[in-house]
Amino acid sequence: MKKTLAAIALLATAGLALTACGEDPDDDATGDTNSAHNQADVTFAQQMIPHHEQAIEMAQMAQGRASSDEVQELAETIEAAQGPEIDTLQGWLETWGEEGSSGDMGGMDHGDIGDDSGDMAGMMDEDEMNDLMAASGLDWDRMFLEMMIEHHEGAVEMAQVEVDEGQNTDAVALATKIISDQQAEIAEMRRLLEL
Repeated sequence: MKKTLAAIALLATAGLALTACGEDPDDDATGDTNSAHNQADVTFAQQMIPHHEQAIEMAQMAQGRASSDEVQELAETIEAAQGPEIDTLQGWLETWGEEGSSGDMGGMDHGDIGDDSGDMAGMMDEDEMNDLMAASGLDWDRMFLEMMIEHHEGAVEMAQVEVDEGQNTDAVALATKIISDQQAEIAEMRRLLEL
């Protein structure tokens, strides 16, 4: 009896597996929205990665430099949000078979990225990053807030292009989230500058 039940269970499992396999070609024929993408999606991912990397680098400078707890907390929020988004963007480029971002955010060599890509609005150049690194206290807070507002405005501009022109539904959804999150942070940074 046990052998019969085991055989029936095995046949049922095999039947389900074959049925599932049989459905895959139909699904592929309709297109996978997670892998369907256009050049706007690729450009969005390739450019937002170094853009986010620079924002994280700026946010990490808050440790030991920021005088305001609110500015320190904002910097931590920016770093926590944008790190996972970078991972997501890199994963999409791999899935799509596209090259990663062309910018290398290592060290302080940001001038090349800003100069090479006029589409990457809000990027700080090497001198601006060095000035931020050298500042501390209230001066650092002010510089950070002013620079990050400009940086966020650039990210919002890039994300809006993706919303308008992108094909990949997940990428458009992330771009929409970036717009919402960063506009809220811009409002908060403007408030902090008025204190």
